[in-house]
Amino acid sequence: MPYFDAASSAPLHPVARQALLAALDEGWADPARLYREGRRARLLLDAAREAAADAVGARPDELTFTSSGTRALHDGIAGALAGRRRAGRHLVHSAVEHSAVLHAAAAHEAAGGTVAEVPVDRAGRVAPGAYAAALRAAPGPTALACLQSANHEVGTRQPVAEAAAECAEAGVPLLVDAAQSLAFGPVPGDWSLLTASAHKWGGPSGVGLLAVRKGVRFAPQGPADERESGRAPGFENIPAVVAAAASLRAVREEAAAEAERLRELVDRIRARVPRLVPDVEVVGDPERRLPHLVTFSCLYVDGEALLHELDRAGFSVSSGSSCTSGTLTPSHVLRAMGVLSEGNVRVSLPLGTAEEDVERFLAVLPDVVRGVRGRLGAPERAEEATAASAGSGAGGSGGEEAELVVDSLGKLCPIPVIELAKVIGEVPVGGLVTVLADDEAARLDIPAWCAMRGHAYEGERPADRGTAYRVRRQA
Repeated sequence: MPYFDAASSAPLHPVARQALLAALDEGWADPARLYREGRRARLLLDAAREAAADAVGARPDELTFTSSGTRALHDGIAGALAGRRRAGRHLVHSAVEHSAVLHAAAAHEAAGGTVAEVPVDRAGRVAPGAYAAALRAAPGPTALACLQSANHEVGTRQPVAEAAAECAEAGVPLLVDAAQSLAFGPVPGDWSLLTASAHKWGGPSGVGLLAVRKGVRFAPQGPADERESGRAPGFENIPAVVAAAASLRAVREEAAAEAERLRELVDRIRARVPRLVPDVEVVGDPERRLPHLVTFSCLYVDGEALLHELDRAGFSVSSGSSCTSGTLTPSHVLRAMGVLSEGNVRVSLPLGTAEEDVERFLAVLPDVVRGVRGRLGAPERAEEATAASAGSGAGGSGGEEAELVVDSLGKLCPIPVIELAKVIGEVPVGGLVTVLADDEAARLDIPAWCAMRGHAYEGERPADRGTAYRVRRQA
C-alpha cells in the first residue's frame, strides 16, 4: 500500500533501525556515570550529538536533544523569550507556522506579552522585507521572531536567509522550525535558534533537536536539571538519539539525488491532477518548495470522505481540510493563504517512492473524486453551464437587482458551496446570490469558489443566524 504522508511521519529508515538495535545493546547505561558502561553510553551520545550538529550546521555544544519537535519548539520559544525578557516582550511569527508555535504565542500573550503575525501571499510565502516591516511596527522591543524553513501543509519554502538578515539588523534572534526541510539540507542564513523532529526524516519518534547559537540569550524554563545543558530534563533516550543522528546523516546523503527524482514525480502530479479532475486548485509555491510535497483542493468534495476512499483504494494521504480535521475551522495555513480548504489533499512522497505508485494514484484519483462528488449531489460542469444558460433571463424587472438567497445554515463544507453552484444560474449576469452559512469554512471556500469560477465575491455581513456571503454572477 503506497504511503504518501511523509510530511506527517516518514517511514523508519533502515539505518535508523540498525542503529537503534545496536544502541539498545550498547547505550542503555547512564552516560553521566564514570564506569565502563556509562562511558560507553556517553561516547554514543557524544557521537550522535556531533553528527546531528554537523547536519544542522551548529556546534555540538549548541545542540540539545528533546523528547519531540513540538517540545523543542515550546522550549526554544520559552527559553528565548525568558532570556530576552529585559530586551522586550514582543513575539513575531508568520501566519503559517506549525500549531506548536501558535500555541506558544497564545501562552505568551496570555502571560502579558504581545504577538504580531506576518502575513503570507496566496502561495504561502512571506514577502521579502516583511519581517523588517513587522519589527519596525512592533509596539515595543521585540524579543524573538519565528519562521519555518518550509511549510508542512503546502511545501512552500520561506526566505529564511533574508528574514534572518532582517532580524539580525534589528538585533532580534530568529528561531527556525526546520522539521520539514532538514532531510534535504541545512537551513541557510544566520539563524539564532533551530528546531527539528527525527520522525520527519525517517528517525524514530520521540526525538527532537533544539540548537541555540552561542551568544543568544537563553533561559531554560522549569526546574533546573543537569542533563542536556539544563534545556531538556530527564534521562536521555540514547538508542533513539543514536538512531536519529545516524538516519539524518544517511538521509542527507541520499537526498541530493533523490530530491530531483521526487521533484519530477511531484511536478507530474501538479501538472496532471488539474487536467484529470475538473475544479481543482493546486496550492503552494510552484517553484520555491520542498521536492516531495504537493497539495491540491477539489471543489464540491468532503475531505474526510475523499481520504477514506483513497485509503480504500490503497493510498495513504493527508489533508488540511476542516472536514477532515473534525472541526468547523479550516486549516490556519489555508486560511492565511486564502485558498480553497474543501477537498484538500496533501501528497508527501517518502524517499524511494516508486514511479508506478504515483502513476496508479493519478489513475485512481479521478474516479474517487467523481464518486465522492456524486454522493454529495455536486453539480458537474456541463450541468452548471446548462443551468446558467436557462437562468440567464431570470430576475427582477424595472431596474430591480436580481437576488437569490440560499439557506445553508447548519450544513458543513462543502454543502454551502455545492448549493451556491447549483443556483448561480438562476440569476442573470450581474445578479446576486446570498448564501447564509454558519460553517466557518464557508468564509474561506465561498471566495475561493468565486475566484475559481469567475464570479465576483462581494463580501459578508452578519445575519440573524450565521453569516451572509454575497456573490455576484459574472459569467
